[in-house]
Amino acid sequence: MKTILITGGTGFLGSNLAIRLIKEGNRVIVVDNNYTGNMENIAEIADNPNFKFINHDICAPLKIGEPIDQIYNAACPASPPAYQGKHSITTTKTCVFGAINMLELAKEKGARILQFSTSEVYGEPLVHPQVETYRGNVNPIGIRACYDEGKRAAESLFFDYHRHEGVDIKVIRIFNTYGDKMDPKDGRVVSNFICQALRGEDITIYGDGKQTRSFCYVSDLIEVITRMMNSEAGFTGPVNCGNPGEFTMLELAQMVVDKVGGPSKLVFKPLPSDDPTQRRPDITLAKTKLGWEPKVKLSEGLDKTIAYFRTKVQEKQR
Repeated sequence: MKTILITGGTGFLGSNLAIRLIKEGNRVIVVDNNYTGNMENIAEIADNPNFKFINHDICAPLKIGEPIDQIYNAACPASPPAYQGKHSITTTKTCVFGAINMLELAKEKGARILQFSTSEVYGEPLVHPQVETYRGNVNPIGIRACYDEGKRAAESLFFDYHRHEGVDIKVIRIFNTYGDKMDPKDGRVVSNFICQALRGEDITIYGDGKQTRSFCYVSDLIEVITRMMNSEAGFTGPVNCGNPGEFTMLELAQMVVDKVGGPSKLVFKPLPSDDPTQRRPDITLAKTKLGWEPKVKLSEGLDKTIAYFRTKVQEKQR
């Protein structure tokens, strides 16, 4: 049995990971201040004797009395309305101070640590699809910079701790992910479209809808994350983690409307500042080094996600 610490463990990805690791027989410690997470996400494992929750903001150092084998650093607001608004400074602090504090903890415990980085480090990419060697095209003073540059700074810290302090690191770059335990109000495109359709509202398209994204179902992402954590020593990454299937926002919106039904129409609004026009991962490295590629097609994943959000919308309407 491993003892595994997950920061941001009540959030969308962290909670799915925690549940998976508990089911595999590990001891799991979730650390979160519930800034954007939700205790409901971990309700099914809350009473498990191998589970422990610590309410803590990783912008402050964390003391753990017991041995730790692995740390997944998932803590950070990932919702555009959160990090582009009043939480922008908190986002940068979490990326930078949080990374330092978790790297110090990993160093103290001799633990392996995996950083949840993001495709946002590529910014508005001039290379398509994006490969890990591409250094990105990021606006350092734009409204998304707290997240984009925060994650880039975190990657830098991880590699400096690896080079100079001998910390055993892994870094992944996560592309758009969707599925169970997403917050209906998190502002990401899949949750926006589905919840608008379920409420019978019009579907909001920003820009002309021709911008593209690649969507990975959460179970596929959790699989590659755990494979990366347990990969051979010395293989640090970064590794792109996502589904290379590429869809326009118009295609996604139409799929959601067709599946949900109802009166929703597509309405168009101006494209937000610095919103990338293309995003698709090259996953050659994940295939060759981790033996991984996604299994869940977008249509199947949307069916599962719509069913999940349908319960959330109905609960709110009661």
